[in-house]
Amino acid sequence: MDPNIQTPVDRKVIEQKIQENGLEQIGQASIREIVKLVNEIEKATGERYIRMEMGVPGLKPPAEAIEGEIEALRAGVASKYPMIEGIEELKQEISRFVKNFINIQVDPKGCLPTVGSMQGAFASFLVSCRRDPGKDTTLFIDPGFPVQKQQHKVLGMKYETFDVYNYRGDRLGEKLESYLKKGNISTLLYSNPNNPSWICFTEKELQIIGELANKYDVVVMEDLAYFGMDFRQDISRPGEPPYQPTVANYTDNCILLISSSKSFSMAGERVGMMVIADKLFNSRFPKLAEYYPGDGFGYSMVYGALYTLSAGTNHSAQYGLLKILKAVNEGTRNFVEDVREYGERAKIMKELLLKHGFTLVYDRDENQPLADGFYFTFAFPGMDGKELLEKLIYYGISAITLDITGSERTEGLRACVSQVGKDQMEQMDRRLEQFARDHLNSV
Repeated sequence: MDPNIQTPVDRKVIEQKIQENGLEQIGQASIREIVKLVNEIEKATGERYIRMEMGVPGLKPPAEAIEGEIEALRAGVASKYPMIEGIEELKQEISRFVKNFINIQVDPKGCLPTVGSMQGAFASFLVSCRRDPGKDTTLFIDPGFPVQKQQHKVLGMKYETFDVYNYRGDRLGEKLESYLKKGNISTLLYSNPNNPSWICFTEKELQIIGELANKYDVVVMEDLAYFGMDFRQDISRPGEPPYQPTVANYTDNCILLISSSKSFSMAGERVGMMVIADKLFNSRFPKLAEYYPGDGFGYSMVYGALYTLSAGTNHSAQYGLLKILKAVNEGTRNFVEDVREYGERAKIMKELLLKHGFTLVYDRDENQPLADGFYFTFAFPGMDGKELLEKLIYYGISAITLDITGSERTEGLRACVSQVGKDQMEQMDRRLEQFARDHLNSV
């Protein structure tokens, strides 16, 4: 960074905080490290950042969820341990939700509340990767959520990965099979819509994934953290098409991880949904008995993995989720309309970036433009992602590099729109204009 450039945020304070946090390269920092750094800079300078680094919801939780929790707390549930498999009413509503909005029938016994989808993923790895001693590796279709790979490192489990950018359509099948035919892949994971790129798999691609999972006996973990948030189609009417696209239409060998954090703005309650297809839930694998009370997949998940991880999910939060699911299932609450604000913000923010010489990195789903949603990716001519992030910090703009998500597009950054209010768009415009003025001629 040219020391003669006068940046919007005090250079000396930024450099001091970088040093205090021991960040030799901001571009290699984790999401939480960036959050901590920007928090400290904002506090020290009084400058409000354009914060695009963390996918935390920026909307109020639904009134039904709040009322459900308050009612449950007043009824005394805080003094009682929750059932590990979840309260029966909630399991019924999760099953109903899946039928209404995905058009998949799942027995309520396979519908499990978890401490967020993070716990759902962790438990799924613990069970899925131990079914077969010859299958000990997870395949991530990247880019993806970095913490899921960190979970593997913590567990001492193996994983492989590839960036899907160059393998859309028929090419996805060829690429996937090159990994699956080796015989060591136990589990396959992706998010749809995707974090961080916001790509969405087509029905053709989901069919390819499902059929290969059947052929090679691989458990597909479909991370639906952004359920219904591909705003190019409206899935908000219960029991009516279109439905949330899913691999569950093509394989019974799957686990769906459905978050309440974004679609229902309940991130702070740490309550998510794990939905295990009936056939997989009822399957038996002798190897599981070495780790869990029995060899049943569903039984091992509940009384092995979830029991040892947390012995159940927050009792009152389950009642909050129950209340919002009831409203959504009955059509008295349109959860898609609630979060459409994110798409509107993304549209404005992308237009501002393009206006000032930035480019979009992941920009298409095969032959159609990406939706405007919770995330998008961008770059600047002549800079890789690390350099771009390190310079944007001085302009009061934060994001994360695509490097840490498993993407091969090292020139890019991931932006999350949730914390950037419409009242900040004018300020974002000014800061991007200055950044472009200071750097376009020097690259």
